[in-house]
This record gives sequence, structure tokens and C-alpha cells, in this order.
Amino acid sequence: MPASPSTARAINDRLALRLLQDEGPLTAGQLKQLTGLSRPTVADLVERLTASGLIEVVGEAGARRRGPNAKLYGIVAGRAQLAALDVRTEGVAVLVSDLVGRVLAEASVPIGGDTGTGPAVEQAVTLVERVVKEAGADRLHTVGIGAPGLIDPASGELRDSTGLPEWHRRLVAALQERLPDARVSVENETNLAALAEQREGVARDRDTFVLLWLGHGTGAAVVLDGALRRGASGGTGEIGFLPVPGTTGLPSATDCEGGFHSLAGAAAIVALAGEHGLSVPPHSDGPGAAAVVREAVLAAAAGPGRAAEAGDEAGRRSGSGGPREAGREPEAGHARGARSAHEAGPGCEALPRTAGGSGDEPRVRDDARAGEEALLGRVGEPASGAPRAGRSASGQAPLAPDAARAGAADGFLDALAERLAVGAASVVAVLDPGCVVLGGEVGQAGGEALAARVEERLRRMAPLPTEVRPSGLGGAAVLRGALLTARESAQAELFGRP
Repeated sequence: MPASPSTARAINDRLALRLLQDEGPLTAGQLKQLTGLSRPTVADLVERLTASGLIEVVGEAGARRRGPNAKLYGIVAGRAQLAALDVRTEGVAVLVSDLVGRVLAEASVPIGGDTGTGPAVEQAVTLVERVVKEAGADRLHTVGIGAPGLIDPASGELRDSTGLPEWHRRLVAALQERLPDARVSVENETNLAALAEQREGVARDRDTFVLLWLGHGTGAAVVLDGALRRGASGGTGEIGFLPVPGTTGLPSATDCEGGFHSLAGAAAIVALAGEHGLSVPPHSDGPGAAAVVREAVLAAAAGPGRAAEAGDEAGRRSGSGGPREAGREPEAGHARGARSAHEAGPGCEALPRTAGGSGDEPRVRDDARAGEEALLGRVGEPASGAPRAGRSASGQAPLAPDAARAGAADGFLDALAERLAVGAASVVAVLDPGCVVLGGEVGQAGGEALAARVEERLRRMAPLPTEVRPSGLGGAAVLRGALLTARESAQAELFGRP
């Protein structure tokens, strides 16, 4: 049965809007070519969508840049404003964007562990209101929130979870109360990171993959046949509770200590670095663990023969599979205040950037190189009781400082890769994802050097071929994923009835 004229118009309108979402501004001729519709039909839908306030002329294309055929049509960006939140145990990051995802303002605030529930909620809500005001937004259409913990699949609400702050759950209700006209939704942070990597990161060529989150804690997100899988109770990917060898006990229903978290959480990574004689930060959080891993990668690459070896391995892996974008800067960085060399990922230079540009590129690279040299000078400083760089553990044969640093860093990265492969092998054996993305701050900091080590060990542990890729977005993936979901939700609602 053929579609009625009104149904056909609605289908054509949605098709054109989807193309403008995915491709950006297009001319009427480009819409005709991409949709396969006739010229009169395209002219009608352009007129209809323009009258509805959904699209507008945003520029001109072509060499002469004049005439009706040169007009570029794009989605009306100011039709709605959106907010994205990344809620962590130690603070909140917020950004506000327009309907096409262009960031208008962003900020973050730390929230100490000793802050009460009420004051913590007020700090977070006040931050959102301030960023909305700075963005010049009249009101928010949609708010997307990424938070740790389980999301109830029936209600869509953040469930009460042991070990997570109470203010996380209270924040969602408080935002809905203070922003009554906005649609507020919450999603697990690791799931959002996977969506961001799938749309804009290193998994764009994969319909099936697993993201292994490595930050303050551990988690996993599962994408099968292009769809995010949440599980019967919303708990797919709680890999921190996975019983693994190498721990002192077993996890319980209320505590992941003794599970994979005990091997791969931030505190465990920092402790492992200390055992290998590397300098460790005062705080065992996600950024602290990422700094340790990043320094180790730099030191290992600087050792005799290691830099060329690492380059050969990266070249081999780049030629064997999908895109390699571990150094790709996300459109909207994870707002955590000023980003130092310790906080930026590999290839993601130390200087902060705005959402729209890269700044003075040569100066950024020079500063990053100077930061790397400073880091290399510190890697290899021993933990208490560990042998100093330049002397073997027995105190007998002196070692060259570079060799000692590279050796300590190599040993640490190998040990960390063994741990990560233990958890990844269990996931691979059950799901056969074909690709594992090492996500979070630690995954991005490890880059190709850590990913290659994990992949090599997976080949020995698991019978199923699995590629391992470093995150292209790192910790910023959560905020980016929250924005992507808010944008899609808003566009679906607004475009559903042109």
C-alpha cells in the first residue's frame, strides 16, 4: 500500500533533516543528489522546513557564491539549547551547546568527599545555572547526565549504589525541579563514553566492540551489532566485580574489592608503579594513575632502541585495522579546570583549547615537548625502599640512567598489560567483540604502547582474534557522550513534527 501524500512528506522531511544532522549544511542540489528526490520535491521540503523554523540559509557554496542554487541550508542552531553533565565522585563538569552541538559555555567544580549531600547538590545545580547564563541560553530543552552506577531500565533513574555519593541521585531530581521545562535524562558514564567513541572516536568503523573504562574505577560498555547493551537490570559491564586471579580474595555483592577493580583501579595502578620504582603522585585517582602511565610510556620510548621499536609496532597496528586517532582532540574537552601536561592525553597537547580551534600549533608542540622532557627526568625516581635509577636491584652493576628508567617503565607497563588482559580475556571469551577499546584517562594515557602490550597478551590468553585500541577521547568521552544523547533526544522531539 503506497504512503499517503502527508506520510511521504513527513518521511522526506525526516530524511532531509537527518542528512543535515550528519553532513552539515547542504545546498538544494546536494539534498537532491543525496535523497534521490526530484528537484520540485526537494524545493517543496526546503520551503516547508524553512517555514517551520527548522532550517535556514547559513551561507553560500560554489565558486561564484551567488544565486539560489548556491544557498546552503542548515539546521537552526538556536532553536534549542542543551546541557551535558559529567558527574564524578570528586566533582561535576558541565557544558551548554546549541542544537547542532556547538559548545557555548563550559565549566567544572570540584566537590570534596566530606561535602554534605545538600551542599553538594546545591554546588552542582548552581554551576549548571551559571553556565546556562554564560551561554546566553533562555532555557534548556534537554539535559543529558553521565554518572557512575546502575540505571534502572524501567524508570531510567539512577539506582542507589553502595560506595557512590548520595548527592548523585539527589542531583537528578534537583535539576528537574529547578529546570521544570527541560527534559532531564541520566545514563551510565561508561555507556556514554562508548557511544562517544562509536560516533566520534576510535570505534567509528566498528558495529561490535567493548570499551574497557580505566579511570578512578573500572567498568565496561558493550556495543553489539551497533546497539548499546544494558542488560536486564542495567548492570552490563560491571567488570570491577569480575573475580580474577592475582587478588587477595573475592568480591562480594556490595564490594568489588578482590575483583578486577583491585587489579586495574587507579589506586592499584599507582601502587603497581611504586613497586616498579616509578615516582607516584600523592593522589591515587584517575588523573593520578593516568599521569603515572603517561610518564612510563614516555620513559619506555626514550630508552635505547625503544623509540624506533615503538614506532614500528604502531605502524604495524595502524596498517592492520581501523582508524588510529589516539591523539584526536575532542570537540569539547572534559572541563576540569586548567589542563596540565599530566592531565592531557598523548597527542592531546598540554595547553587548553577552546571548542572551536587549536590555537598556535607550533607553540603547543614545543611546550608539549618541553613537558615530556621534564617528565622523563622524573620517571625512574624510586618509591621508598626501591633501588635508585643507575644501579641494579642488587647494588652491584651500575646501569645507565636512561636504561634504568626505560627498564622500570617497561616492567611496569608489561605488568599492567598482564592485569588488563586478564579482565579483557574474560569479556572476549564470552562476547567475542573483535575489538576492545581501552577507555578513560588511563586508556588514553597508555596510547598505542599499552594497547599493543594488551593485544599481544590477549592473543596468548583468548582463542578469538581481538584488536585492542587506545581511546581517542579519554575522560572527555563521558561529557561528549552526554551531549550527543541530549542532542539526539532534542532533535528527535523537535523534528518529529515539522
